[in-house]
Amino acid sequence: MAKNASDFSAFCLFSFVLGEKIEIFVIINEQKLKAILAENSSAKALYKELEKGDIIINASDYGGFEKSGKLPSPLPRNDEQITMQPCDIILYSGQTFVLAYDTNSWSLTRLGKLDGIGKDELKKLLGTGSVEIRLSVK
Repeated sequence: MAKNASDFSAFCLFSFVLGEKIEIFVIINEQKLKAILAENSSAKALYKELEKGDIIINASDYGGFEKSGKLPSPLPRNDEQITMQPCDIILYSGQTFVLAYDTNSWSLTRLGKLDGIGKDELKKLLGTGSVEIRLSVK
């Protein structure tokens, strides 16, 4: 395992190159969920930002199928026509973080997917209205 920050960065880059699954954590209402990142430049850029520190997103309901909020800085786009599923983590228009709790089809970039939680449990955890979502590597 990595001994310092630069070793850790090299380890993560090496893992992305080998196609190993990279994990982050998504904290909602003090519940820490594991997420597996997608294998694209958008997810790599998000991970690199998270190495600098946690990202807090003030997310609100949109369309009855997602919570979304603005990221502090834009990420590279890898848009493709997809149908997002519950628990998908999505990038919209380069700077909007989306956490899906239902399905929707659009031109989007996959960032990752929550692991170990289902649609109904996620929707209940997110609640109605706005919610703070914290992203972290630890």
